[in-house]
Formats: sequence, C-alpha cells, structure tokens
Amino acid sequence: MNARNLLFIRRYNSKEARKIADNKLMSKKLLRKAGIPVPALLGKIRNSLELENFDWDSLPKSFVLKPNRGLGGEGIMVIFGRNKKSGNWVKADKQEVTIPELEMHIRNIFEGSYSLSSQPDKAFFEERVRLNRILKPYSYRGIPDLRIIVFNKIPVMAMLRLPTELSRGRANLHLGGICAGIDMATGVTTHAITRNLSMQQDYPLEFLPGTRLPLAGIRIPYWQEALEIASKCQEISGLGFLGVDIMIDRDRGPVVAEINVRPGLSIQNANRAPLRERLERVKGLNIASTKKAVRLAQDLFGGEIEGDIEEISGKRVVGIFKKIMIEGPRGKRIVDAKLDTGAYYTSIDEELAIELGYGDALAVFKQYFPHYHGALLFPGKDIDYQFEKTRLIREEHLEEIIRKSQGLLKNVKLVYSSNGVSIRPVIETRIILDRTSLMTKATIVRRKHLRYPVIIGRKSLHSFIIDVGKKKEEFV
Repeated sequence: MNARNLLFIRRYNSKEARKIADNKLMSKKLLRKAGIPVPALLGKIRNSLELENFDWDSLPKSFVLKPNRGLGGEGIMVIFGRNKKSGNWVKADKQEVTIPELEMHIRNIFEGSYSLSSQPDKAFFEERVRLNRILKPYSYRGIPDLRIIVFNKIPVMAMLRLPTELSRGRANLHLGGICAGIDMATGVTTHAITRNLSMQQDYPLEFLPGTRLPLAGIRIPYWQEALEIASKCQEISGLGFLGVDIMIDRDRGPVVAEINVRPGLSIQNANRAPLRERLERVKGLNIASTKKAVRLAQDLFGGEIEGDIEEISGKRVVGIFKKIMIEGPRGKRIVDAKLDTGAYYTSIDEELAIELGYGDALAVFKQYFPHYHGALLFPGKDIDYQFEKTRLIREEHLEEIIRKSQGLLKNVKLVYSSNGVSIRPVIETRIILDRTSLMTKATIVRRKHLRYPVIIGRKSLHSFIIDVGKKKEEFV
C-alpha cells in the first residue's frame, strides 16, 4: 500500500485534485456540472445553528445521510422509509431512528467522527438510488455498487460490492459486505470474497450466504456505460489515479456515488490479479478518447470469462433460453426451453408429454383426478377443504396410480396458493442440456399458450451457471 501511495497516488494526483476528491459535495458539484449523473442533493447541514433550524419534513420518505469527508462508508445512514404511526424513519437494518437520534448522528459528523484525520465536517442528504432488478437478488436492503480503478484514463480493474445482513445494508468489505471481481471485457463477475471481521482477513466465497446463488457469472447491467463514466470522472477530476464508485439505478442506469483517491487494495483479491502490474502496463500511454480508453481496457484486461468461470466452479455457463433434447417412451424431441431459477421443478407441456409417450400415463392420472385441466384444480372458495380432499385421494391411491401407469408416473404433486389448489402429475425424463445428460423429474402442465414448452427449474440446474446476457443457443 505504501508503494502504491508513493508511485501512483502522490505522483499522479495533485494536492488540489486530492482536496476536491476528498470533499464529496465539491466533487459531486464538479461532476454534475460536467454532465456526469450523480444522486440529487436534498439538503446539507453545516453547523449547529442550521441543525436546530432544519426542516425535517422537507426530506422525502427515503434518503441517504452522509458525512462530507467520510471514509470507507463510515457514518453513512440509509433511510428506507417512514413509519406512519410513530413518525420515525426506518434504516436499512429495519431499525427505527428518531429525529433526536439523527441530530446526534449529525453532531458526531460535525466533530469529525467519520472523516479523514478526524477533521470537523458537515452533513448532507441525497436521494436514495433505486435498486436495479438484475442485482436485487444479491442485495440485502442496500444498493450494490461498482468500484472501478482508473489510471491514465484507462479502467484497469473493477469489482462489484454487495451489501449483506452483516454489513447492515452497506456494500463495504470491511463492514462485512461481499466483493466480486469483474472481467473487464464482458462485465461478468469472476471470483468473490468477503472478510472475517474479527481477524480482518479476506476469504473466498462461492455462493451468496444463505442461498445457492453463485457469485460468479453475474452480468453487470450498463457495463460499457459504467466504464466510460469512470474514465470521464478521472479526466474531469484531474486525478491521474482514482477509484470511481458507481451505482446502477433502476431507472437512470449508472450513477456516480463518489470518487476515491485512496481505493483499498482488496480489489486485487477479488480479481486474483495484482493491481500494480496492470497500472504499469498502461503507464505512459497516450489515449485520445474515452471510448478508446475503454476499448483498450477490455482488450488488455478481459479474459475468456466463460472458460474461466467453468474452470473455477466446475459448472457450465448457459443462457436463459436453450434448445434442448428431451426423451420419452416414444422417442426424442428437440424443443425450446427456458431455464428458470425462480421455479424449483422442471415442467413440460401436456401436448409435448403426450408426443413423448406419456399419454396413457396421463389418462390414468385423469381417472383419479377428473377435474384436472392441466393447471388450477379448485379455484375460488373452499380452498382448504378441496386441498385436503385432494391430498387424501393422492395418499390413498398414489401406489395404485403409479402401478397402473406402468411406472411412468412417479408422483402426484400438489401446489397450494392463494388462488386455489394446483395438482400435477410427475414423470421422470432425460434431458440433454448443453451436452449434459440429466435425469430429472418433471411436472406436466398445459403450456400451449406460452412460448416455451419446457421450463427447467433450479432443482435440475445445480451443474450450471445461468448467464442472463447470453443469446439463445441452438442444440449441440
């Protein structure tokens, strides 16, 4: 870190430029003037008199409170809403905060509790960025952001930072967040790390804690735009070396949270690559434009990301939409399929099931469940009664149904929802997906009105990483 400070921060960042970057209000004003998207400023409090006279009702229900010279995410308070009964605001960790508590927090900001070198500081409020849909499953009550290191106009390294329950909705690694390295060419995450807070050591992480969501293979939305914005920030700020923190807003796309003169070095662990080596490669290059700088970054520091992920995880990278081969008693069919991690079970269309040779088995099933229409069995009233009645029929006759179907039916699945009871016959079939043979249980439903006759659920997708950005592929 000392070598980085001597060789890059002090050498390429003037004292004046560092002063602007360390002042969030000043740097945001500079970026906004240059046309760089930043969160809207809602208000600022510079001293005790302004605090006493501040109109709290002027704030929206959702906002972010920050110290002007904060470091490492300390002192930031994210407000998600306001309790109508108590009038208190609700923080990211679901705890309520009163106006006196907010005032006390701001007084701590005044005293420099969260600022560089404990210098006296001021507080400000800004709009809370809305969570992007693609990143929502990976975020705990907070906004993930991108940290992009830029040197000589060229984005040289990047990572995705994710808020967690441990970090109380903040995306900083040293607070318990998760960082995932990003392939510069494709904008897809590679390796992920988190930190043991008691030992202050980083360690690798394969899945989002408490889930089976892989942290490798996340495709960053607006990746190209984010790289171009990061490069422009370096030019506008006058800093030769900096970290740019970018959030992806649900409606606006990339928005700059802040610029950072002293970005931490854990980004190297997340990318499993030395930062200095990349910095040396681009030192002294004459880059004419932002687009050329981004293209050079992607050429120099973009790997064969799909192959890397498959080698690291032992899993194949596939898109959401695939041509698959599905096999039944009467042969095989190549059909369109959708890979849906939101569904647990695989399901196939009734007509396709009949074509594959499950028609007689389906007829046996319908003898016991004559109200079956391929979808909802008992809509409307008396759902509890009908569900219990159907459950008893299933338990009493399941072995008989399996025997009469000559073993083609493996089970009868009941699904209970607020709309009614759904009942589905379950078969076992072989699917060839991306040259991988899968024996999977599948429910039969009517999907004729839908585009894809087969939905492959996550129970059958343990050997794959889903890349939402991949185009539909033909059967191989």
